[in-house]
Amino acid sequence: MASEASTIAIAGAGSIGCYVGGCLALAGRKVVLLGRGRVVETMRQGGLRVSDLDGRDRRVEAQAISATDDPATALRDADIILVTVKSGGTAEMAKLIAAHGRPDAVVASLQNGVDNADRLRAGLPGRQVLAGMVMFNVVQSPDGEVPFRVHRASQGEVMIDGGIDGLADRLDVDGLAVEARADMKAVQWGKLLMNLNNALVALSDLPLARQLADRRWRVILAGQIDEALAAMKAAAVAPARITGLPPSLLPKVLRLPDWLFGLLARRMLAIDAQARSSMWDDLKRGRPTEIDELQGAVIRLARQTGTPTPINERVMALVRQAEAGKRGPPGLTPDAVNPGPRSA
Repeated sequence: MASEASTIAIAGAGSIGCYVGGCLALAGRKVVLLGRGRVVETMRQGGLRVSDLDGRDRRVEAQAISATDDPATALRDADIILVTVKSGGTAEMAKLIAAHGRPDAVVASLQNGVDNADRLRAGLPGRQVLAGMVMFNVVQSPDGEVPFRVHRASQGEVMIDGGIDGLADRLDVDGLAVEARADMKAVQWGKLLMNLNNALVALSDLPLARQLADRRWRVILAGQIDEALAAMKAAAVAPARITGLPPSLLPKVLRLPDWLFGLLARRMLAIDAQARSSMWDDLKRGRPTEIDELQGAVIRLARQTGTPTPINERVMALVRQAEAGKRGPPGLTPDAVNPGPRSA
């Protein structure tokens, strides 16, 4: 299945999809990127530039990359389909794969949240659908820049369900470390804990490294994680260790003084100075965010178990307000996001 001749379709040519697809294409894999509008047209004109925090800066020429807005062209010959659309597009992508993809193609979700693989399975009964998770941040070039550039702005790898022999090895290439895991549901919940910060970056309008370096913002993140861990414990959900720390220690480390946090959390702070979050980018572009798949997932689990989530609910309400206002990231202060006690 996952042979050297496999054709890989990237179903969602956004920041993550273009980075993953670009690394695979640079390694000689046969890749087709399915996207729309500006990104596809820019790649057709000038190709794709792929860079990262480790110093790589590579170019895929336009004639060497296949980018299309036609689902049939992208999906009909694919052996492997990597789904990288935002969560709100998962159901529609499942319909497109059902209509145009081969029944024997392996489908893998490389999306945020904990439910997208299940949504794909619901729309693709009888097909092989795997859960996956991208552990790094990718930023894309401003509108109009040619070639279109994607930059991995933090450390991390891709984790994917180990159910298909050879799949992780096929996808593991220079600039894109891929690891097979047998505990993907735990990985998804573990990543969700840190993804609760996406909304804080969006609300603050600060670069990720600067925002994480400020204890006032980390205290809000710690409070969200406390609520999530309480809900998970009540629901017997065990999140995997993602940052090098046991999940139970994350809130304690986040609440440390700035100088001590900086010493102990070097991996967490290994971030490009201009990196932000995909939720920040969504607000900037006036698009719906993934707040319902992040804070929303915590709130839904908490309601099932009767655990309170006032901080997550407050953050979710503020993001919804910013979405509705369509004026971009609001640039809120920590006190405006969480006006309660800050010394916890």
